[in-house]
Amino acid sequence: MSRDPTAWTLEQRVTTTCGQIAWDVLGAGPPVVLVHGTPSRSVLWRDVASTLAERFEVYVFDLLGFGQSERYEHQEVSIRVHGEVLAELVQAWGLDAPTLVGHDIGGAVVLRAHLLEGTPARNIVLVDAVVLRPWITATTRHLKAHLDVYRSMPTHIFREVAAAHLRTATQRPMEPAVFAAYFDQWEGERGQQLWLRNVDGFDEQDTADFEPLLDRLRTPTRVVWGEQDRWLPVEVSAAIQSRLPEADRVVVPAAGHFSPEDQPTLVAEAIAGFMA
Repeated sequence: MSRDPTAWTLEQRVTTTCGQIAWDVLGAGPPVVLVHGTPSRSVLWRDVASTLAERFEVYVFDLLGFGQSERYEHQEVSIRVHGEVLAELVQAWGLDAPTLVGHDIGGAVVLRAHLLEGTPARNIVLVDAVVLRPWITATTRHLKAHLDVYRSMPTHIFREVAAAHLRTATQRPMEPAVFAAYFDQWEGERGQQLWLRNVDGFDEQDTADFEPLLDRLRTPTRVVWGEQDRWLPVEVSAAIQSRLPEADRVVVPAAGHFSPEDQPTLVAEAIAGFMA
């Protein structure tokens, strides 16, 4: 596996009850599972994973419907489904109680797997994570309210809407190759319909299901947040920490919502330090 975003690829495949997942593992030591969010893919973790692999066994995968995992237009890719898939993956990999790290909707996926699917975890790390309602961004709420309009929108126009939204995910502009590594999966007519499939599947009930359990969560948890997150402002991280009895918080300077992209070394240090 490579830190070069253009060379990032996942070599292994496993079939779950919901579809085929592309995954890989690097390093050796205590296990840690990195779960990306939307509209990204596992390439988000490339630098974080490489750093963690110096001390840990690091599992990375593309969520169902993303990257190199199985993708099709009428696929169900809700947070609920992702949580079920993560629970299956941890079992398939034979992990007893890994550290579970979730970014964006990956945070909700981790919490559903742990709290509702019974997946054991030694630690949990929530990175700019979807946890508390409301979490759907204003742009995505507009897409969700007008799906028919966006589904029939000329592809070159929709591309500009989606690309503009993705560009707000980082604190500093992404290099063209980095942006392409995230956005290539959403290019063209098929990419447009897959993006809108994801939006259609967003349901805040999927986090409401575990919210009553947060106050009793005794698994050690670290909340890691980009100080300049424009999708989920840093104040959200304090609200999440206040709901978790065994949580601390690390605010990452000069980082936006994609803090692992903006500041991979600081995010890796936050995860490794907590695992240690």
